[in-house]
Amino acid sequence: MIAISMATWSSALFALCAIAAAIAFAFYIQRRLWQAQKMGEEARQALVNARRDIEIEKRDTTLKLKDEFHKKRQEFEAELKRERLEIERMQSRLNEKNETIEKKEQRCEELKLELQQKERNLTRLSDQLRANEAKLKSLYSELVTKLERISGMTVDDARAALYETIEHEVKLSTEKWVQKVEEEAREVAKDRSANIVIGAMQRYTSEHVSQHAAGVVHLPNEEMKGRIIGKEGRNIKSLEMATGMEFVIGEAPESIIISGFNPIRREVAKRTLEKLILDGRINPTRIEETVAQCEKEIEDTIQEYGRQAVLDFNLQGIHPEIVTLLGKLHFRTSFSQNVLVHSKEVGMFARIIADELGLDGAIAQRAGLLHDIGKAVTAEVEGPHAMIGGDIAKRCGENPIIVNAIAAHHEEVPFTSIYGPIVVIADTMSASRPGARRETLTAYMKRLEKLEEIAISFDGVKKAYALQAGREVRIIVEEDSLDDDRSLVLAREVARKIEREMSFPGQIKVNVIREKRVIEYAR
Repeated sequence: MIAISMATWSSALFALCAIAAAIAFAFYIQRRLWQAQKMGEEARQALVNARRDIEIEKRDTTLKLKDEFHKKRQEFEAELKRERLEIERMQSRLNEKNETIEKKEQRCEELKLELQQKERNLTRLSDQLRANEAKLKSLYSELVTKLERISGMTVDDARAALYETIEHEVKLSTEKWVQKVEEEAREVAKDRSANIVIGAMQRYTSEHVSQHAAGVVHLPNEEMKGRIIGKEGRNIKSLEMATGMEFVIGEAPESIIISGFNPIRREVAKRTLEKLILDGRINPTRIEETVAQCEKEIEDTIQEYGRQAVLDFNLQGIHPEIVTLLGKLHFRTSFSQNVLVHSKEVGMFARIIADELGLDGAIAQRAGLLHDIGKAVTAEVEGPHAMIGGDIAKRCGENPIIVNAIAAHHEEVPFTSIYGPIVVIADTMSASRPGARRETLTAYMKRLEKLEEIAISFDGVKKAYALQAGREVRIIVEEDSLDDDRSLVLAREVARKIEREMSFPGQIKVNVIREKRVIEYAR
């Protein structure tokens, strides 16, 4: 019984498991079918949506194409309309031109008939003129014969007398007219030149007061003087030997004056002394090293200033020697005016004046910039700086016009072109503008008076004049007391005395004039 029950329970349990498995399988199948149905429904919905989107996009595209087609059609119709209007306008103009041509042809035909009529009239008048000419020739011959018989003169004599009368009247009228034209031209030229000079001065802008480079070194204290002098003057002698300058240690408190005509060496000496004062080590070896260092710095500075001047004026083909000389002018002063700044001003003024006169401004500017390069070597070369500068420019291959303008800007040589006087005018403008030069009127007058005083101190001198801002002293001697040979000796003696008693850069021209005048009166 128990065995039967156990078998029955096992069978029932198995049956239940089978039923549960069948139910689970059926549920799984039903779920998969539902998912498949759902996915199919979603696919159909997506297909419907895609078709709807395609229809919408197709409709929008169709509308856009219709709009574009309509717009293009309107543009085409407008363009076609414009072209039709243009064709109609051109047709109208063509019709007008045809009408004009027809009128001109008709007018030409009328003119042709008129010219033919005039030609016939001219032929008739020409025949009449030939007949009248023959009559006039006959009458002229008879008149000449009668005039010769009445006046007693031949035709050639009468012609010569008439020419002489006319020539006299023409000369008189011409002289009066030429005089009038010269006076008018002189007035116009005076006004024109004044306007050009004033315009150039107004157009140029620069500092009113030039830079001033003094050969004075200020000391931190009085004790420094002793260190600079050194034991038994060893240091000061080394400085003077190395720099070639004289160091004046006077009673002026805390300052030393550097004396010498060479501006480059003077600047080297000044920089050397300033560096030694800052360094504090002052001995002969250190002095030589510092001088060499300062000389190298000055050389570099000279080249820099020269190149900068060339770049400022955009000059081409400048010789390296001229570049160096331009740089040296920065350390040279004339009446406390920096010569390089002065040269730049002269170049600018010369260009402005040349442009106003319709000349080549580049040539005038180049000549103005280089006009004082001779001053850069006047400490080593004797002679007028203008002549020296002209020789340098010629040696460096400059244009002969520029060479002459440089050499003649103090009128030691004659001008060969208009650019020489332009440089002279520009030089005067730069030197005379307010603040350009610091020399006081008193010092200037004393220097000129000193020159005249030295010249008059010699026997036989009648008058003496200092000219060209002290660059020349002109002496007029008594012709009865001095002969030509003695005048030559007098010029040398005056020059030697000026060298002994005065300090001056460059040179001073001593011009002795001896002339014999004989005057008599007719009563």
